[in-house]
Formats: sequence, C-alpha cells, structure tokens
Amino acid sequence: MNNKVYNKINCENCKSDNTKKDGLRKTENRGKIQRYACKECGYRFTLDDGFYRMRNNPIKITQSIDLFYRGVSTRKVQEHLGVFYPHNASNVSIYKWIVKYSQMISKFTGKLKANVCEEVQVDEVEFHRRKSHQAKRGVEKNFFVDSICPETRFLVASAYGRTRSSKEIKSVMNNIKSKTDNQIKVVTTDGFFAYKKVVKSVFGYNNKLGRYNVLHNIVTASNGEGFNHPIERLHNNVRARTKVMRGFHGSIHSANAIMRGFEIYYNFITKNQAIDCCPYELAMPEMKEDLKDVKNKWLGLIYRSKGL
Repeated sequence: MNNKVYNKINCENCKSDNTKKDGLRKTENRGKIQRYACKECGYRFTLDDGFYRMRNNPIKITQSIDLFYRGVSTRKVQEHLGVFYPHNASNVSIYKWIVKYSQMISKFTGKLKANVCEEVQVDEVEFHRRKSHQAKRGVEKNFFVDSICPETRFLVASAYGRTRSSKEIKSVMNNIKSKTDNQIKVVTTDGFFAYKKVVKSVFGYNNKLGRYNVLHNIVTASNGEGFNHPIERLHNNVRARTKVMRGFHGSIHSANAIMRGFEIYYNFITKNQAIDCCPYELAMPEMKEDLKDVKNKWLGLIYRSKGL
C-alpha cells in the first residue's frame, strides 16, 4: 500500500468490483478527483477515501493533525498553513479535523489484535477540564485511564472519562482483554482500591487451577516498591503534550477523541526512544509490513480505516 494506490474499488450501488476509471471531477482546493463507473450497473461515483466532500486536500489535513500532536496549538497550525497554502483554514476547522480523524482511525485501530508480553501496566492521569470557554462555568476533574505493555511500549487501551470509577476502569480492562486474547498473565497497578475487584471480574477465575486467570501485581511507592516506570514515562509524554493545551474545554467527548488521537500518535506515528521504533512495529508486525512504504502514516491509517 502507498499513499495513492488502493486494493480494489467496489461499486457503491451494487458492491461489484468490476469497475473502471471514468474521468476526473475538478475541485477548487483538492484538485482533480478520480471518478469511477461500474461495468455491471452503470453507476458513477467518486471514492470515499476518508476525505469525501472535504474542502481541503488530504496532505494539508493530515499535516495539521500531525503538527497538533507534536505540540503545536491549533492557532499556530493555522498560521503555519497560511504561509504555505493559498487557501487557509480556521483554527476551528483544524480542531474539527483532529476530532473527526482521531475518531475515524481509532475505530479501525481499536479492533486490531496486539502481540504483547505477559504483563500490562494500568494507571490513570488526572486532568482538569474547563466545562466551557467561559471561565464562570467552572472546572471539572477528569481522568485518563491507560495501559501499556512494558516490553513493546504499546499503549494497549485507554479512555478519558469523568471519573476513575470501576465503570471507566472496567471499560479499559475489557478492551485490553479483547485486544490481547489470552496473552496477559500479570496486571500491574498501583494501590487504588477499584483495580482489585475489576481485574478479578474481567479476567475471571479458573476453577480447574483454583486461582484467578491473571496475577494482580500491586506496586506502591509508599511500600518502597518503586514505580511502574514504563507507564510513568508514558504519562510524562501525555503531560508534556496536554500541558500546552491549557486544559481541555467543552465536551468530554471531544476531549476523549483528542486523547484517542494521542494514542494513535504514540503507537503508530512517533518513534519510541526505548525501543528505537514505533510501538506498533513490535506489537503488530502485519501492520508494520502494511505501512512499510508509507511516509505519511496518518494518511495511510485513514485509508486503512475506510478499507482501502
């Protein structure tokens, strides 16, 4: 796969793959877009490659998303685009791109299986989210619950929620179990009381062996056992990026989408210094081969999320 070649083109009307190219559709800012025709039913269509009816070209959109997750604010991204593109976009449009494509890609990557080690570390980070742009609406305390494989450094599952209750933690634990099947043998957490019940509930009890299916390893600094360094290092990366946002604001759903985008950025886009590659290259070797020749990973993942 590369940035411009797709596996096959199916007709949107009859689903047949017996299609052909049928001219180009001219657009003001995206240039010429390939049009297709179905040889079976005669239906003409343009491909929904994830940018259908978008007024800006894919390179510009994915460039903006990448800059944002590398630490540039949406207004600074807007200034950057104004230098290099004749048709600029507002900071609000850039924010909407971030939310839209983070959700789109995460629906695809969230279903992928991960080859990880036998241990997963789970922890949470506290955030203060402004309820609105208006300061008088107040601030709400939220939590980002996440998990990491200490060997591959792969961020297995995460969720941004209002609290760190059993419900939010269980959602992440269920996602870990779904993505790793029976690979996990040890779940390492801190001493927060909600973890014990959730770990036992999600991973279950083995009647034949007379024990739980996973070992719950509780590590607390107060007992002199130290810290869970891989996930604490991940939290440093999270704080470094979110600190310059000056707090999330508005909808909790958009905050969740932004953090899903960070998960994508951490796993698929940026190289981890501890392993000298992206975490997905160790945890998902089939995706490593699939994205091997794709320089713009954001674009490649968007295409893959649309089945191209």
